[in-house]
Amino acid sequence: MLFTDLKIIEPILNAVLKEGYTKPTPIQQGAIPFILAGRDLLGCAQTGTGKTAAFAIPMLQLLSKPHAAHAGQRPIRALILTPTRELAIQIQESFQVYGSGLRLKHLVVFGGVNQQPQTAALQRGVDILVATPGRLLDLMSQGYINLKDVEIFVLDEADRMLDMGFVHDVKKVITKLPVKRQTLFFSATMPQEIQGLANAILSNPEKVEVTPVSSTADTIKQSLYFVEKNNKRLLLADILKDKSIETALVFTRTKHGADKVVKDLVRIGIKAEAIHGNKSQNARQRALTNFKNRDTRILVATDIAARGIDVDELGHVINYELPNVPETYVHRIGRTGRAGLSGIAYSFCEAEEVSYLKDIQKLIGKEIPRDIHHAYHIDLSNSKVPPPPQGGRQQQGGGRPQGNRQQGNSNNRRPNDNSNGSSSSGSSRNNKSGSSKSSGSRSYSGPKNY
Repeated sequence: MLFTDLKIIEPILNAVLKEGYTKPTPIQQGAIPFILAGRDLLGCAQTGTGKTAAFAIPMLQLLSKPHAAHAGQRPIRALILTPTRELAIQIQESFQVYGSGLRLKHLVVFGGVNQQPQTAALQRGVDILVATPGRLLDLMSQGYINLKDVEIFVLDEADRMLDMGFVHDVKKVITKLPVKRQTLFFSATMPQEIQGLANAILSNPEKVEVTPVSSTADTIKQSLYFVEKNNKRLLLADILKDKSIETALVFTRTKHGADKVVKDLVRIGIKAEAIHGNKSQNARQRALTNFKNRDTRILVATDIAARGIDVDELGHVINYELPNVPETYVHRIGRTGRAGLSGIAYSFCEAEEVSYLKDIQKLIGKEIPRDIHHAYHIDLSNSKVPPPPQGGRQQQGGGRPQGNRQQGNSNNRRPNDNSNGSSSSGSSRNNKSGSSKSSGSRSYSGPKNY
């Protein structure tokens, strides 16, 4: 199938083709016709499947249709709710590209910056609003945002919303939406609580599922390195002596750990920057831009911050610390090996991480090949699973940004909600009462992200 087969209007199709895309990915092929038909959608797709275009393209088309004029400023007709500013920036870029030939106004609002430019834009009127939950609720409480005219609602990265402690804020937003609307619900994983939320807000949805989250792309070559904790920095330095590694995305579990890795690399002359929740909006965006432009060789990230990172032709991902949530391993290494390209994922494992490794290998259904021919190898192959650090498998809290709920109880504190985002569109309205039953469920597997 080609994009020309999907009944996309000429201005959007031209923008897509101009970007060099001719064949839709499986999530796009499955989702676009349903969204154009006005159906609610439950999309389950891992990182790198082209998910953003799967909802942005049909939403722009639906919103471009003639609609009844409103007195006064134009109302918000589409809302995209997303957990992080980096992810929202990626969404914004997609809407700018695909909607360049349309007369739709879109705006992103996020916390951590002065709200005045955002409120000024809102007062001028927008069709499509991309927002993070905290800032959205703040502006709603101040009277700047009214959601009564929303036709299409997108909840993106729902599982990460849960991990970050945003789920209660999301539910507050939903109560302010019209009952009659089109809802698009996307989540990389589908734990029970997320499935329950989907059932509550979707009406007879179509389900499009791409590559189960337990799978890793065949295009990614994975390698495991057993190493003492104190030798990880030396092992990383040795690996990066390979000049063919032009850029690499390095993952740590904590913000402090990310900063420490950067210091170690800079000390030996490797240009590196960190991206995590404690960095300012400008610092995070500057680090990401430098990495994309290859001015910075190594970007060190926590999992929450990395959720919005979309880098073309990223060849290497390095797990400096294994994630304590096995699904996160799949998301991490899914940053490479996209669009059918090959990628390489290196994972360091110390004794206290063996339990995490076993969970990961159980999830993906295979053992990660071990590299024992490095200077810092230790034999952990027959080791008993030690107790996880700090008394048990880490919960999503404290400094563990895997599903970071920011320190403390997520029910009582709103996480730092800084995010940039973009637009989305919609028409068709469905009644939102009661549980949903998935109809037309279908499974896809195939190429990676645009």
